[in-house]
Amino acid sequence: MDKAIEVRELRKSYGSIKAVDGVSFEVMRGEVFTLLGPNGAGKTTIVEILEGLTEPDSGDLVILGQKLSKITPKIKDRMGVVLQENRFMDRVTVDETFKLFSSFFSKTLPVKDIVKKVSLEEKVGSLVETLSGGQKQRLAIGLALLNDPEIIFLDEPTTGLDPQARRNIWDLIEELKEEKKTIFLTTHYMEEAERLSDFTYIMDHGEIIARGTPAELVSGLDQDNVIEFYLDPSLGVKDLEALGEIFPGYNLQDEKVNLYVKEMGSSFSLLLRWAEERDIKLENLMFRRPNLEDVFIELTGKGLRD
Repeated sequence: MDKAIEVRELRKSYGSIKAVDGVSFEVMRGEVFTLLGPNGAGKTTIVEILEGLTEPDSGDLVILGQKLSKITPKIKDRMGVVLQENRFMDRVTVDETFKLFSSFFSKTLPVKDIVKKVSLEEKVGSLVETLSGGQKQRLAIGLALLNDPEIIFLDEPTTGLDPQARRNIWDLIEELKEEKKTIFLTTHYMEEAERLSDFTYIMDHGEIIARGTPAELVSGLDQDNVIEFYLDPSLGVKDLEALGEIFPGYNLQDEKVNLYVKEMGSSFSLLLRWAEERDIKLENLMFRRPNLEDVFIELTGKGLRD
C-alpha cells in the first residue's frame, strides 16, 4: 500500500490561537483513517485544509503523489467530500440533484449506478425535502461518489441519525473500503471509529497525542476490565476521595463512574464495601472491556463531544 495523503508539520493559526500546531500524519491508500478529537482540537481545520476550503500557514502536503502548497482543482477532481452539514435545494428531485452535481465534473459515473449504490432507487423522483435524515445523508455520500473519487472525506457522516440509519451508512462505508477507496473519517461516535477504522489519530489542542489501530490504542491502556456505574447524587467530595484511594485513576464523566481494574472479583468486593459503608445504590452497574472511548477520556480528560 502506498500513501494517499502525507502531511508534514502542518500549521494554521487564527490570531493567537494555534488551531493546528505542527501536525504530521499519513493515510495509506485503501484504508479508513479516522481523526478524533474534542471540539476545538483542530481536526475540522485539518479536514478543511485537505479539502481545499482553507489554506495552511505552513507545512507540506503530498496528496495522491503530488506535493502541493494548497489543494488544486485537479486534485479536488479526484476527491469526494461529505461536509458536516449539507444543504440541498428542497424543491428539486433526487434525480435532478444528481444531474446538477454531475455537471460540476469533467467525468462522472452513471447516475443510476450511484443511486443503486446508496439505495435511493425508490426515491429518484421524490423531492429532496421529503427524504428522511438517513436518506439525505445517503444522498450526500452519493453526490460525493459521482466523480469516482480516490479519496473520500466523511466529516461526521452519521451525526444526528437514528441507530438504523447510522448502521446503513456504516455498511456503505465498508462497501467503499472493499472497493479500495481511501476514506478520511471524523466522527463523534467511538463505536463507529472502532468498527470502521484501520488506523486512528487522536488530537487535542492542535497536536496529535496518540496514534495506532483501535486495538493498539485500547491495549495501551494496560487495563483488563472496566466497572461502570452512575454517580449517586448524595455522594460528597470525601466519598469520591475514598473511592480514589481504592481505585486510583478512576474516571468521572457525565455523572458516570468508570473504574479500570485488573482483577474483577476482588475489585467488585471492594466497590460493594465502599457502597455499603455509604448506604448507596450502584445504579446501572456494568462490567465491560475497555474501549476507544476509555482511551479518549484517559488522554484528553473529556468526552468526545465536550
